[in-house]
Amino acid sequence: MSESVVVGRDVWKVYGTGDMAVTALRGITVDIQRGEILAVMGPSGCGKTTFLNCFSGLDDISRGTVTVEGTNIHTMPDAKKSEYRARRTGFVFQSYNLLPILTAQENVEMPLLIAGRSAKEARTEASAMLTGMGLGDRLDHRPAELSGGQQQRVSLARALVAHPAIVWADEPTGNLDAEGSRQVTDLLRQLNREYHQTMVVVTHDAEVAAACDRTLHMRDGQFLA
Repeated sequence: MSESVVVGRDVWKVYGTGDMAVTALRGITVDIQRGEILAVMGPSGCGKTTFLNCFSGLDDISRGTVTVEGTNIHTMPDAKKSEYRARRTGFVFQSYNLLPILTAQENVEMPLLIAGRSAKEARTEASAMLTGMGLGDRLDHRPAELSGGQQQRVSLARALVAHPAIVWADEPTGNLDAEGSRQVTDLLRQLNREYHQTMVVVTHDAEVAAACDRTLHMRDGQFLA
């Protein structure tokens, strides 16, 4: 029987108040199973990124509950929520969000160091993860010295190296050409199989969604039935 790693019940997100209020999420109820890759699709402005931000704990919700591994992330104090996010969630963004002054290996070491691992352990695990992604000869390269596809693979390695409960990816292929997009999509699938890693992928790309286990379509802050 599948286990739900993320459970959302009647989740609303409203920005602003009164006449200026904008409702971005409208009563979202969803279960995300451990080990699945879930794609979230929909037109621009439908609430996909708000969904990702609210369900990952990056943003507060207005009403409802979101639990990750049985923990209600929105009742935690901010400091504890930040710590939990650092330990149990990984993020991949369209813009890669790599630190430009650090090498590929140093970028990937960061989550492990934040989690309290020794510098030696972090170096060893980051190197192994990047090598497994075909970047063993790019460990000492800074982001500006890497292609877009290579930067996104470094971003994926950073998100996965600490083996979080769930990885949230917001348009991970949005800045890549067709070949780079295919490589990153194949890598997502490979890493999911290898680590039984739960992933939620917000995407406009039908080919990316086709590689996922399940696709939810969003419109006007709701999932379509």
